[in-house]
Amino acid sequence: MRPETSAGSSRTVPMIEAQGPMIEAQGLCKRYGQTRALDGLDLEVQAGTVLGVLGPNGAGKTTAVRILTTLTSPDAGSARVAGYDVIHQRSAVQRCIGVAAQDATLDEVLTGTQNLVMLGRLGGLSRPDARARAAELLEQFGLQDAAERVVKGYSGGMRRRLDLAAALIMHPPVLFLDEPTTGLDPTSRARMWEVIRGLVSDGTTLLLTTQYLDEADELADSIVVIDHGRAIAQGTAAQLKSRVGGARLEITLTEAHPHASQALEPFIDGALSISQDALHIRGPVRVSPGLATTVVRALDAAQVSVEDVQVRPPSLDDVFFALTAGER
Repeated sequence: MRPETSAGSSRTVPMIEAQGPMIEAQGLCKRYGQTRALDGLDLEVQAGTVLGVLGPNGAGKTTAVRILTTLTSPDAGSARVAGYDVIHQRSAVQRCIGVAAQDATLDEVLTGTQNLVMLGRLGGLSRPDARARAAELLEQFGLQDAAERVVKGYSGGMRRRLDLAAALIMHPPVLFLDEPTTGLDPTSRARMWEVIRGLVSDGTTLLLTTQYLDEADELADSIVVIDHGRAIAQGTAAQLKSRVGGARLEITLTEAHPHASQALEPFIDGALSISQDALHIRGPVRVSPGLATTVVRALDAAQVSVEDVQVRPPSLDDVFFALTAGER
């Protein structure tokens, strides 16, 4: 890697060679007192791809992000971002990354424009370049109408969008998004997804932690599931789904019935899951032509009244609950 001078700045930034892993970690361990946040975590993200990191609360996702972004040091193991060691080459790593953490780092008494211009100036941009970049990002995130309003008056969704814009001010080749769409309404989430897709198509490498399984399914090229500080599964969404078997039968009853489970036994290929009110039943099935109709007839014969019957392929929700035993 060789140094490069950014436009409008005398600051020297690393020249990134987009070959091999842009993020890699081996055997990361981290303790906080008696709590083992990470216990030998391995990660790898290829250039220009998205790694989705899933796991229950307390699994170690945020701790991993903090280590990879140089905010904390591991007790053991090693990690490199854009080819730079996160412990011994912190400054080089920091110049290559953008970070949108769970807690926004915006100045509430400044306007949206002022926040972005300030960050651009701190990053080494000239004032005209910082203002131009701020205007570009505010438009990209649909915040141009709020550009001159103080951030204290922004909604939660607007703050999340501005926080991501702040992470992009210096065109970072590697981006860390720690649950970026938490609290956003569906329209704002869709807008954020569109921005993320655009970044990746332009070559950005992205590590995304999320508790929205549909988000990982939609955006991630590969997914790692973390539990108790370890990676317990990794692969594409399709590969992970294949681990939990075939289709799922989901039934909603009009009213609870003591013989519903018995009537379903011939069709179920595993354990049934029954809601506390006994109105919702789900379980793995062997798919066959006309299965849903056959199931309805069997329930009708047992005098079980049915509101809805669906047969669908496994989802990442099924993977998550199977691998983490339903932890939250």
